[in-house]
Amino acid sequence: MKSQHVLGDAWDTLPSSLLASSNDTVGSDSNQSASLPAILAAFVPSLISALFLLTVFVLIRRPLRRIYSPRTYIDVIPEKDRTPISSLKRFEWFRTFRQLDDKFVLEHSSLDAYLYLRFLKTSVYVCFVGAVITWTILFPVNATGGGDATQLDRLGFGNVRHKDRLYAHAVVAWVFYGFVLLVIARERIWLVGLRQAWYLARTNASRLSSRTVLYLDPPREAVDASGPQESFGSDARHQWVVKKTKSLDDEVQSRDDKTMRLEFAEVSYLRQVSKKIAETRRSEGLEVTASADNAAIESARPRERQHYLSANASDLLQHLRKEAKEAVQKVAEKRESYSAESTSSHDPCAIFVEYATQSAAQRAYRAESHLPLPASLAIQTRLIGVLPNEIIWRNLAMPQTERLSKKSAANLLIALVIVFWSIPTAIIGTISNVNYLADNVSWLSWINNLPDPLLGLLTGLLPPFLTSQFASYLPNLMRHIARASGQPTVVTAELQVQAWYYTFQIIQVFLVTALSSSATAFIPNVISNPHHVPQLLADNLPKSSNFYLTYFILQGLASSVKNIMDWSDLLRYLLFEIFIYKTPRDKYNQYVGLKGIAWGKVYPKFTNFVIIALAYSCISPLVLGFAAVGLSLFYFSYRYTLLFMVQPKVETRGKCYTRALQQILAGIYVGELCLIGLFGLRKAKGPAIMLVILFFATIVYHVSTNRLLNPLEDHFPDDMIDAENGEHDPLLSAAEEGQAIAAGDVQVDEHERSRLQRIGREMRLPQKVVSPVAHFFEPHVYASHQAMRAFLARTGVETEPAPEYNEEDINKAYQNPSLSSKTPLIWLPKDNYGLSKKEIESLSADNLEATDEGAWVSSRGKVDFDKSNLRGLVVWKQPNAY
Repeated sequence: MKSQHVLGDAWDTLPSSLLASSNDTVGSDSNQSASLPAILAAFVPSLISALFLLTVFVLIRRPLRRIYSPRTYIDVIPEKDRTPISSLKRFEWFRTFRQLDDKFVLEHSSLDAYLYLRFLKTSVYVCFVGAVITWTILFPVNATGGGDATQLDRLGFGNVRHKDRLYAHAVVAWVFYGFVLLVIARERIWLVGLRQAWYLARTNASRLSSRTVLYLDPPREAVDASGPQESFGSDARHQWVVKKTKSLDDEVQSRDDKTMRLEFAEVSYLRQVSKKIAETRRSEGLEVTASADNAAIESARPRERQHYLSANASDLLQHLRKEAKEAVQKVAEKRESYSAESTSSHDPCAIFVEYATQSAAQRAYRAESHLPLPASLAIQTRLIGVLPNEIIWRNLAMPQTERLSKKSAANLLIALVIVFWSIPTAIIGTISNVNYLADNVSWLSWINNLPDPLLGLLTGLLPPFLTSQFASYLPNLMRHIARASGQPTVVTAELQVQAWYYTFQIIQVFLVTALSSSATAFIPNVISNPHHVPQLLADNLPKSSNFYLTYFILQGLASSVKNIMDWSDLLRYLLFEIFIYKTPRDKYNQYVGLKGIAWGKVYPKFTNFVIIALAYSCISPLVLGFAAVGLSLFYFSYRYTLLFMVQPKVETRGKCYTRALQQILAGIYVGELCLIGLFGLRKAKGPAIMLVILFFATIVYHVSTNRLLNPLEDHFPDDMIDAENGEHDPLLSAAEEGQAIAAGDVQVDEHERSRLQRIGREMRLPQKVVSPVAHFFEPHVYASHQAMRAFLARTGVETEPAPEYNEEDINKAYQNPSLSSKTPLIWLPKDNYGLSKKEIESLSADNLEATDEGAWVSSRGKVDFDKSNLRGLVVWKQPNAY
């Protein structure tokens, strides 16, 4: 079990090569049995390590508040949205953690953060209910199945020899998989109601982004029109035309880079002067001033040689000022020439159109060919609700043909990475077979002389550790490829990462590992012989079931604690704070830059968890219990980080959750196909027919629910749009705009509309029994738009004030920043000798704005800034609620 002692993310990406090397211990060999002592041998060391790390966390949490609890005090987060904590006592945070509801995250953090916690809770719920169902029925059936399996293997499918007993597995598959399908449908309906209520909440509905539609690659006629009304209808109010500005973008980037280089040189100069004057005072014992100590000041002034062989060195600050001044002038000239160009000289790359109301924007977004446009004016692609800070401006200037070609190339590249991922990991995996290499390769024979503990680390710990480090960069690589492939916003790029990483998780982490094969062999086999898939799964999937018994619990213990401790972020923060960041701006940016969360990375990982649990649910029911425990630990881990540490940077508004719910169905398909193959091998005709029917029923369900719910998940229905005119929606969108919703009235209305509530009243059943059943089976009532409006009203989302915009805010909202961004303010630290004031005067003479407010440099040359008044600093920018 050595290879299972690894903490961290190694198990996320364990390839088949490493699994094959661990066959003797994780049950990949069908003749091996999984014993409780063997599982404990892997579990106990991991538990001890986790408890040790938790102890360290408790000890360092209070002195390192910026890392482990910034949401409780840092001024970047508005006071009303901070996590409340009454004192700094060592365990006070635990009481806050226990008392706060997940709805606090919805109200004070983000919708996606709340939905992510709900996703983890739903996953735990599914696995727990599955464990109750399968353990109650299948444990006795499997244990007395007539096989010769021993220990924990007696509880698995392989111990059943009597064909008639396989009906139990077929019935359980119908019950449990049917339950999961119902949960997925219910969650999707619930999410539809929540998103509709969220979008129509007064605060969100009045945002500029809610009324704005992005048209990608529109024709020139859209710009040549006299106004937005002529091209986009009478409800169009304002438009922002995006054109190619690459040369201007380059000049603006060059200006900013040169200004920042000048700022760094100025700060370095002030630090050196402060240290030299302090050294002079200490050595000479004189009360000298900066103006009197010209020698110290002159020696600290940075100089630069124009050529390596030149004996003369020029003043670096003067040189950098000249460069920055010239860069500022080039940007101004470029902007003037850009503004002077005829609007017809360039085809528009994209157009943002603001509509008078949210409903008008929704109609324009949904319209296909019935927009009030000329017949030749065909709009290619549209997005709604795009925030200005989400836009990838360089991609908006990309023609649609180029975007499509880059997207195709990106998909091909990712496919090659996934298929051939086993090659580098197999090379790493050879380390786990180092004993074999030592016996057969003479120059490696010295390995056999290593001490057993060291050899155990080499073969058990090192391969998964190297694999996890190698694979940890994969989501970041995918994100870079997605943004380079022409995705218009960071949200669409993150959704693309989720799709790619999910595919990687399914193929490499689950199927390839479980089948002890490789993607280069597995994928062609599936493509060429799809009818052999059930037999392929039946032959290989049960053999690796014991591997996943420890997979989930070790993941829960190792990665959940690692998620809270976050050693990499801690070390990086301290390293940059102490050794690298030397300017007030660098220190400020690090201090206010709260950690985010990459939805495209975390969702696929736990989606794959659920898929594995579902696939093994009727083959090795024990896996469900272990999965429930492991996912529970992750839920508490992420709950802490979202309450105390993390501020999400990307808001998909529930799209990641919707996609994850649909991706979970892969586990049901794999489980059904595997059971069909197993029943076929046992020649159990009746159970096989039952599973074939269930398989096709699942397909029908999948297609039907997508046809029904996909439109509701993408846009508002007609009746909801018409609600502004007083119409009433009876299903998912029943609420008048701006109407105050009383929770009690809504609850009474729900009880009246609920058929199960009426039956319960007629049968005089207690409400505590009827209510949960009604909530589960009638999401169209209890997750309706009206019910979700009441739900949001209880969280306080409905009471948020509506944002207000002035004319400048609107004009610059969807304008490329290169057209209007100002030259960065040079932020210097104030010194004790008045030099910073002189530098500011010199910079001002070159028309470069500078200040030393809110920052200072000590006599030791250490730079710091005012952390008690972040919003009062000159570099603070109040974000607009677009």
